[in-house]
Amino acid sequence: MSAVEELLLEIKKMNKNFGPIAALKDVDLAIRRGQIHGLIGENGSGKSTITSIAAGMQEATSGEMRFKGKPWKPASMVEAQAGGISMILQEANTIPNCSVAENLFAGQENHFSTLGFVNSKKMNRAADEILQKFNLTHMRGKDSVNAYGFEDRKLIELARAVTDETEILVVDETTTALSFEGREILYRLMDKLAAENKAVIFISHDLDEILLHCSILTVLRDGEIRGVITKEEMKQPDSIHKIRQLMVGRDIGDKFYRSDCDGSHGDEVVLEYKNVSNANIKNFSLQLHAGEIIGIGGLSGCGMHEIGRMAFGLEHLDHGHVLCRGREILNTAKAVQAGIGYISKNRDQEALILEGAISTNIVMPSLPDLKKAAFIPPARERRLADEQIRLLAIKCENGGQWVSTLSGGNKQKVSFAKWIAKGSDIIIMDCPTRGVDIGVKQAMYQLIYDMKKEGKAILMISEEMAELIGMADRLIIMKDFQIAKEFSRSGTLTEGDIIEYMI
Repeated sequence: MSAVEELLLEIKKMNKNFGPIAALKDVDLAIRRGQIHGLIGENGSGKSTITSIAAGMQEATSGEMRFKGKPWKPASMVEAQAGGISMILQEANTIPNCSVAENLFAGQENHFSTLGFVNSKKMNRAADEILQKFNLTHMRGKDSVNAYGFEDRKLIELARAVTDETEILVVDETTTALSFEGREILYRLMDKLAAENKAVIFISHDLDEILLHCSILTVLRDGEIRGVITKEEMKQPDSIHKIRQLMVGRDIGDKFYRSDCDGSHGDEVVLEYKNVSNANIKNFSLQLHAGEIIGIGGLSGCGMHEIGRMAFGLEHLDHGHVLCRGREILNTAKAVQAGIGYISKNRDQEALILEGAISTNIVMPSLPDLKKAAFIPPARERRLADEQIRLLAIKCENGGQWVSTLSGGNKQKVSFAKWIAKGSDIIIMDCPTRGVDIGVKQAMYQLIYDMKKEGKAILMISEEMAELIGMADRLIIMKDFQIAKEFSRSGTLTEGDIIEYMI
């Protein structure tokens, strides 16, 4: 056997149960040197469960792992990383209120300590060298991690995960948090690791991304391996159709985005930005109408995420006003009262209470509406939550299950459900399908289109140009914190037409 084919990680008969739920069922998986091995499947199919066990986050219920020919059972992620398997998680995993250097060397402070005192200057210099190595020169080790946005924090996690000891890098839905430039950094790193005869396990819901970057693909459904697709099979014309069928167990057809080219909407202006400015955004103006989907896109740092946060009262304004039907939005409470919902890109920290029940999360914005005198009848709460769980097909035991136990896609459904339950008629969606599988994406796009037809107004912010082209009535491209170009809905609009205004 050649070195490039050498078996690096072998998983045999792995099972994982969460109470009565079988998350993995007799899973066999082989990762070889030189591979970028893709894992794909619907939310809750078991992708992250397999890799989190291999990376030391949790233990299997039963089964065996062998890494570099020896039994493998890491007690923690720190132990796994030291042994050669590192994992970048889907959600934010930096330590707030600490420096970039402290995040990069968390658990390794002894390397910079003398007599129990950490030499911060030495640690910062070492951090700067790592940032330079990963071409993250806009960051400094001494800076607070709080000063950086969600994408930069993911890149810090990437720099922390990959060390000289890394033999296998697990990338769990990380690209959904990155813009074009961030993804290019990650792709180059993946290719480099494979070329160095190491391996990458790449989890993604983006089929185009999987087909472009992976050398082999394993498809999971309901905790079981449903198929292995080789590179040659990926090149076949029907490969996408075959993979989709293996993932969902049915033919979901070709209809994905809206099929119409009608960008019409109501006359009423329901949300208006009037010359708003803050530290970065300068004199931004925009009107959103009832029954309109406005898409906002651009590269990292263009200001599109701040625009969404402004309308929900999460960003301080130095000048100008955000108005909802003529009423000024000064804070999040005013936004909710005015009928605005906000689906955050950073759902674990800004959208959900992870250590809380699904039902609690869903009904929270609606609690004032559920009151009967000074009392909220528990039965009304349950009915509202159960209705949303059924409507969005949230995969769970019941509404009492904690959100932290859900897959990324099911967490995102909860983020949607809380505002649908509230009856919000203006919804700001920041990366609405992040970490969501192809079947759920299709259902969410249909839900968004149905909202439009009901007269709801949607501000869709996304790093996925195909998503914006496929769903928006108007598409706003931002660059350097201002509008660079506006496109109307068209059946001929392509990513190529847009990219020149982003760069």
